Amino acid sequence: MPRATTIVRRAAVRPDAVVDTISLDHAGRQAQRGHLHSAGGLHIDLALAKAAALEDGDALRLDDGRLVAVKAAPEALLEVRAENPARLMRLAWQLGGNHVAAEIGAEILHVPATPATAELVRGQGCTATPVDRAFRPERMAHDHRTCGHDHSHDHHDLAAHAHDDHGPAAHEHDHGHADHGHDQHAHDHAAHDHAPHVHGPDCGHDH
Repeated sequence: MPRATTIVRRAAVRPDAVVDTISLDHAGRQAQRGHLHSAGGLHIDLALAKAAALEDGDALRLDDGRLVAVKAAPEALLEVRAENPARLMRLAWQLGGNHVAAEIGAEILHVPATPATAELVRGQGCTATPVDRAFRPERMAHDHRTCGHDHSHDHHDLAAHAHDDHGPAAHEHDHGHADHGHDQHAHDHAAHDHAPHVHGPDCGHDH
């Protein structure tokens, strides 16, 4: 079974290297591992090295160098319209707040056809029509799968990150240094034996 570990983004796909196509819905394009079946009958072991979403027009590189093009498969969606742009914008804002993927057009939204989403649409006074089409939603503003950061630190609270911000509270913890309070560490200006300051007639100080 050929193995796919690398994504080739659409702009870099060479048509002459594409040997087959595979159709995946939005959920399928988010998978990092699994078994896929191409239109030409290939059985592919998907084992991406990094978690990254596939997009319509991308390709999977097989271990022998061949490319399998990825197509966005039709799926059940709701086509959402509103009587005015402000109402549609308000709905889009609520969808984002609920982490619902949405494909945004000039006067229309396409969202997953789920009962919860349909209820949210009705609650904003918008109309929804069931359709079957490819779903190409907007990418999240901060998609952890593609940002390259390791988010396995269990989401520390803000206080735990104070050290990274180098704020005043960040250095209140014990670094293991010897106890050097301000009485010991403070600069005794007298000890520096500053040279006397001689005031000339034009220095501006009133003596």
